[in-house]
Amino acid sequence: MLYTPIRFRNLELKNRWVMSPMCMYSCENGVANDFHLLHYGSRAQGGTGLIIVEATGVVPEGRITNKCMGIWNDEQAEALSKIVKIVHENSESKIGIQLAHAGRKASIWNGKQIPLEEGWETVAPSPIPYDENERIPHELTVEEIRNLVQSFKDAAIRAVSAGFDLIEIHAAHGYLLHQFLSPLSNQRKDEYGGSFENRIRFLVEVVDAVNEVLDENHPLFVRISGTEYAKNGWDIEDSIKLSEILKEHKVDLIDVSSGGNIHGAKINLFDGYQVPLAEAIRKKAEIPTGAVGLIKTAKQAEEILQNKQADLIFVAREILRNPYLPVRGSFKNNDHCFFPPQYERARP
Repeated sequence: MLYTPIRFRNLELKNRWVMSPMCMYSCENGVANDFHLLHYGSRAQGGTGLIIVEATGVVPEGRITNKCMGIWNDEQAEALSKIVKIVHENSESKIGIQLAHAGRKASIWNGKQIPLEEGWETVAPSPIPYDENERIPHELTVEEIRNLVQSFKDAAIRAVSAGFDLIEIHAAHGYLLHQFLSPLSNQRKDEYGGSFENRIRFLVEVVDAVNEVLDENHPLFVRISGTEYAKNGWDIEDSIKLSEILKEHKVDLIDVSSGGNIHGAKINLFDGYQVPLAEAIRKKAEIPTGAVGLIKTAKQAEEILQNKQADLIFVAREILRNPYLPVRGSFKNNDHCFFPPQYERARP
């Protein structure tokens, strides 16, 4: 199954390997550069079915760091279009982009909050910092929330214009949309807080706004944290319920990660540790899922697919170590996977 195509809307991926979005902290003013051309182009040459470009800020204050990527202006979109062109013209890979806002976890460098005079004011659903030693974030007003919904939509317009095949919305890892989902970080009393339905409202509005931009050739994924490993916090049952609703709102796949919203949460790490979360959502919400988290080999990936635990395999650190992971995994059984024709003499 790992090397069989799969279709989302009208978009066909040649295999089930996905390069997970990973921040590179290498932009100036949010603009991608030659490093990014090489970085993403090399994974396309390695046969990855789908590449998802790193968390990309929909507004300047939505970046995690001042070196993170952005797509709030046309200069940034133009730079990203060059990456899309390189990938499309030199591989069989499709390429998507993850639209993001870091919320209270913004204005950071090397794990520490940047002083306000060098960084920027952070925002959140409630005036609760991620770390008690950090500045208290600004509580977003309803008008500001609605403006951010429009910012996600504007970013999606630029992304489609730049040629991206797919969009993923980042609602995981304790960033802004996740902060609204969790009752531990969202203690609002208005229509965006309190009940489950109110806490998911912002994300659903973003999904609907972005879907207004997309057509049948451009699928929509959402990354969530299946659990945040905290008592009375967001858990897998919440994620299943959310996924059922997102399916009704034309989300094509749930990319299932975990954690990130509660400082100091204890996580038991082992190979494939998040796969059971993807499996539970896939089976109970009846929506395609992506598995991510310490997936290191083609054998492990194939087992996940054969066991019907997920539909796509998102790979992060392992594909940084080995850009040719997909094509190397195809050699054993002579599966079809893109390999640059210039390199054919090296095929086993």
